[in-house]
Amino acid sequence: MSEKDKDTGISFFEKYLTAWVALCMVAGILIGRFLPAIPDFLGKLEYANVSIPMAVLIWIMIYPMMMKVDFKSVKHVGENPQGLYLTWIVNWLIKPFTMFGIAWLFFYVIFKNLIPTDLAKNYLAGAVLLGAAPCTAMVFVWSHLTKGNPAYTVVQVATNDLIILVAFVPIVKFLLGVSDVFVPWDTLFLSVVLFVVVPLMAGALTRGHMLKTKGQDYFENTFLPKFGNTTIIGLLLTLVIIFSFQGDVIIQNPVHIALIGLPLILQTALIFFIAYFGAKAMKLPHNVAAPAGMIGASNFFELAVAVAIAIFGTSSPVALATIVGVLVEVPVMLALVGFANRTTHWFKD
Repeated sequence: MSEKDKDTGISFFEKYLTAWVALCMVAGILIGRFLPAIPDFLGKLEYANVSIPMAVLIWIMIYPMMMKVDFKSVKHVGENPQGLYLTWIVNWLIKPFTMFGIAWLFFYVIFKNLIPTDLAKNYLAGAVLLGAAPCTAMVFVWSHLTKGNPAYTVVQVATNDLIILVAFVPIVKFLLGVSDVFVPWDTLFLSVVLFVVVPLMAGALTRGHMLKTKGQDYFENTFLPKFGNTTIIGLLLTLVIIFSFQGDVIIQNPVHIALIGLPLILQTALIFFIAYFGAKAMKLPHNVAAPAGMIGASNFFELAVAVAIAIFGTSSPVALATIVGVLVEVPVMLALVGFANRTTHWFKD
């Protein structure tokens, strides 16, 4: 099999991401169960309560994505702002709060007799971290699959990355406070600096240097492909480590994976349809509407996982909830891609 699927342009790892995630979950659980010395050793490698192995892997995940974002595209914001307004409203004024509401309803009401209160609080915190972080990487894949306007998608992603810098911390702080989970401001800011600002600056500097010294053709067709599977591999190794710490929790409560996944699936579908039908009502073209729906529906799960680990620890139920988000997102998003492609006739491009 070639590295990229000829029809979709998706790598082998991306195409079967859900299967890889499941395998890494199993591998991590087995390691934690039968080779406990490994997670014990990794747990000691930390500085200022931040796991050094996890920090390295998370940088490996995020850095290649940041190189793809052309922040110069932001200057084109005013050329066709309606799709951007929709994206910003859905991502920052609707999505975090519907995620909180749906997760609270399921964890505290519908699943009240299945999930202890302490675990419900932690699972809700994980859902909040996912809901406050709109996608910045895989959305390029979803946009490609729905024949989205690639230039416009770049602007949508670039502006989202800039908004994350100022909106993520206060939204998470507010919603976790409402759910009675205390998180110090400095811890949240440190997490954003470590896992957004640093890789973002590194990616932007690398991109600028390579474009200046080697040119755009070399950068896009030779340099970037070298990092083709780096993000996914970093994610999968992160999952192995996390699940090596989470093994006992999962073995004792395997049904919790499904209980966490259900509200996340409903939230993903809800946000997609809000954005997608909102775009239809605004008479936006399909190649803008589909990516708008995809950006809102999918999550920047790398950031959510990173912050969960930095704040609550690798073995926390909060980290587990963010990982379940990874597990359910890919198949749900592929289903939504299929829906978007079957409804192109609803839009007048």
